[in-house]
Amino acid sequence: MTSLVEPNRPRFTDVEGLAALVGSGDVFGVGGHHFARLPIALLRAIGGSDIKDLRYVCWAGGLPLELLLEADAVAEIDLCFSSLDIFGLPPRFRAVAETNAVPVRDWTALAMIQALRAAQQNLPSMPFQLPQGSDMLARVPGALAAPDPVAGTETGFIPPLRLDTFVVHAQRADESGNVQIIGPRALDFAMAGAARQVLVTVEEIVPVGALRHDGRQSILTRNQVSAIALAPSGAYPASCLPFYVTDYQALSGAFAAREAPLADTLRLPSEGVPELVQDAAKIRAETALATPALAQGEKKGSIDEIIAARIAAELDNDSFASAGAVSPLANVAYRLAKATHAPDMIIATMSCGHLDIAPSPMILSLIESLDCETAVAHAGGDDTYSTYYQAGAVTHEIVGAAQVDRRGRVNTIALRKRDGGLIRLPGQGGMADVANMHRDYLLYVPRHSVQSLVDDVEIASSARGLLTQNEREPMGYRTGEALVFTDLCVFRLDRSSRELIVIETMPDITQQQIRDATGFPVSFDADCRQIPLPSNDTLDVLRNRIDPLGLRRLEFVSAKERGALIAEILAADRIMVERCIAAQTAGG
Repeated sequence: MTSLVEPNRPRFTDVEGLAALVGSGDVFGVGGHHFARLPIALLRAIGGSDIKDLRYVCWAGGLPLELLLEADAVAEIDLCFSSLDIFGLPPRFRAVAETNAVPVRDWTALAMIQALRAAQQNLPSMPFQLPQGSDMLARVPGALAAPDPVAGTETGFIPPLRLDTFVVHAQRADESGNVQIIGPRALDFAMAGAARQVLVTVEEIVPVGALRHDGRQSILTRNQVSAIALAPSGAYPASCLPFYVTDYQALSGAFAAREAPLADTLRLPSEGVPELVQDAAKIRAETALATPALAQGEKKGSIDEIIAARIAAELDNDSFASAGAVSPLANVAYRLAKATHAPDMIIATMSCGHLDIAPSPMILSLIESLDCETAVAHAGGDDTYSTYYQAGAVTHEIVGAAQVDRRGRVNTIALRKRDGGLIRLPGQGGMADVANMHRDYLLYVPRHSVQSLVDDVEIASSARGLLTQNEREPMGYRTGEALVFTDLCVFRLDRSSRELIVIETMPDITQQQIRDATGFPVSFDADCRQIPLPSNDTLDVLRNRIDPLGLRRLEFVSAKERGALIAEILAADRIMVERCIAAQTAGG
């Protein structure tokens, strides 16, 4: 009997057919990024299919991992980071990590990229720059340091990370099985190359040749794809541009409904993706810029505004600043600088997936689509590591830290409680790598306390191990500042003592207050001064042009206050989106 399947062409099936191809015990990777292009419909089907013992492998955990943990489908976890973005830490991930019910292995981003590349390129190992100063090398499975066989320099090496199954949602496929990805592609191509089978859900299937007419796209060619299912709205309530944006209202409701299964609360409404969420994907940057912001009445600069303006002052026209995974404060500071004194600087968002964006307003539902529209180029995380990060081309990546010690080492993995139990944190993402690669190493600790500023961190998840010019130049890295911003002061990591020293204090904060709130003896620079208050013009741009919803405040509230603030932000977000839709409709 002649096969109906043509060579080098994937099989077309439905979502349940894709789920049936996943096997218990598979090494399992998930594509997409943050709340963008997540294969939600397929993950729900896999979770309902009695699959067990998956080894979950991905840069991020987040929503996909929560769905699979709920279904009791995961036996092991390999990741760099896990967060629900503005909604905080994923509860199921925290529960299994804190009890060791499911083993969790933390990777550096570069080690995972190189391990996937080794599998993709059929190599026994791949080299990578060591995360100097951190404890991460010992935590990454299979990683080791050894002399480079050519130069003799101590280098990291990692064996292949092979996947059995990789699942991803994409915008379109043509009838031959070529798959189109619009916007940032995260680690999708590296993971697809490392996988035995690649399963794809798509919004549309189009005739052969139709994909040639779309600009700024990436194509996963048909010989790399195993099977495809047409699944309109298959990423909802995550986004899939240009069809729909992330439905933050729906996500908020799903995360709040703790008694109901997450798989049920994430189900697509019977009427389909809400019209507002679809219309929001069509809003142009020029419309958002022209739409009046909600009035923010506070006259005096708040602590979040003072820190944002102070960080922005570090940037100039020569800066290349990358925004990481969940960094509202960094995003605000970058955009504020570009909208005021540094118009020629480069900003990259979505972990460097959107390259050289315009400083559009940070309207929560529109951030991704506006950055996608205004970006000069789109990229993948693997591309940007080799092109920018490893090359030392990025000047700034401002990252939040749960715990920092006197030597500027950071812990974002786990804290030990007094009773011996663990408090799981999101993970270091790519911090262990970029702490040394980027010219300036800038951290922020929103709530300065003896618990957050400690003598020695329990786990050094990242650190500026290469600090001086003599240490950095042989690696091809530029030498810049290493600073820690808190709500009380600014520390600099001194290159001689290799310890933190206070160089600036917040307005009306005394040196004694800083000493009392710090878990190590504090030194003050001889020229220590008070941080100046932002000007009225700066505050106006910050509040009404850059951050009209006040997303920066999310970094500075307690867990108890977070829910009420998110509700306030979501209400304001809806008003702003409705205004933008009305303005765009009126303008034709």
